[in-house]
Amino acid sequence: MKKHIVVIGGGITGVTSAYALARQGFQVTLVEKNRYAAMETSYANGGQLSASNAEVWTHPSTLIKGLKWMMKADAPLLMNPKPSWHKFSWIAEFVANIPKYERNTIDTAKLAIDAREHLFAWAASEGIDFDHKREGILHIYRDKKGFDHAGRVSKLLAAGGLARRAVTPEEMRAIEPTLQGQYYGGYFTESDSTGDIHKFTSGLAQACERLGVKLLTGHEVLSVASNGSTATVQVRHDGQTETLSFDGIVISAGVHSRRLAAQLGDRLNVYPVKGYSITVNMPDAASQAAAPQVSLLDDETKLVTSRLGDDRFRVAGTAEFNGFNLDIRADRIAPLIRWVNECFPGIDTRKVVPWAGLRPMMPDMLPRVGAGKKANVFYNTGHGHLGWTLSAITAHQLAGHVAQGLGSRIQALSGMSPATA
Repeated sequence: MKKHIVVIGGGITGVTSAYALARQGFQVTLVEKNRYAAMETSYANGGQLSASNAEVWTHPSTLIKGLKWMMKADAPLLMNPKPSWHKFSWIAEFVANIPKYERNTIDTAKLAIDAREHLFAWAASEGIDFDHKREGILHIYRDKKGFDHAGRVSKLLAAGGLARRAVTPEEMRAIEPTLQGQYYGGYFTESDSTGDIHKFTSGLAQACERLGVKLLTGHEVLSVASNGSTATVQVRHDGQTETLSFDGIVISAGVHSRRLAAQLGDRLNVYPVKGYSITVNMPDAASQAAAPQVSLLDDETKLVTSRLGDDRFRVAGTAEFNGFNLDIRADRIAPLIRWVNECFPGIDTRKVVPWAGLRPMMPDMLPRVGAGKKANVFYNTGHGHLGWTLSAITAHQLAGHVAQGLGSRIQALSGMSPATA
């Protein structure tokens, strides 16, 4: 008999988890409260598959900037000063992880590089069209201070196996001719890429169903429990409540993972860090010609961009510590539109769709992947701002953990043995 695993959460980590487990031979059920997969944080993010963005945030400068920007409504990093035990405990652990900044950055870069092989292979195998563009990512800097810090980060990324090169303002214009403004220099990572996370996740969810995964969409998880051999999930669907039983459970519920982990006897200090995006619809030829093909990351404003097909341009970023608030604030969206107008003045920004999502952040900025205290409980969550970038490798690792934990035969995924880290 196949072991039956339930995966809680239909975002990018939940769907990749279900896919990796199904390919390993498990019977899998995925539970998602929305009608479709990828309707929350995996809906309209920055679109980058960016090993070059592997630098963790646990750097002293983050604290300095956070204090400086606290009273500035449109700041790239905004902290609501209203006290909460969750927020303060998270910040305390964040500070405690500052000494691990270099090691965690290197480890994240390694994960991001390893993830590419799996994600690209899965997309090719399943025929998923997600507006994938392999044009690289260009980091841009307006002053020497930012550029010099990027040079130090580049050494850490190189230690993790990522090659990226410094470029002059002239080389930047050659890489992306549409970019306007004055810059000190940049760093270009040719191996990075971009795409539409919603299209990818939706396509992989369909592939999961072809592999026999049962998708219970529109099912709200009320509670979870485990006695070590049987896991139970209480769900509500169409007004009816039902309790389902499984051999094992995987929590991939994004910012809701902390609550579910507590019910299973585990502490998982995930905090919801809100990010914003705009999707600029460009039906006219002039805007399409004025929009960049190469993805950008502006370290000063903490904004990233992706070109999605011919007629969409995505700009995303900022970080807001404001609990589970999903309000789309005009004063947080305005800087994104202003940035487009300044850097790409030829784009018509009259047709802009704003969005906000909650990134599931761990204090050390590393995802939680592996077993819980109970023998049949597992986690794949807490990916923060690199959810899509890291999703394929953490799903691959998760499959190894579940196979080992439940005593199943470990099979190769795409010809590669599961990771045991």
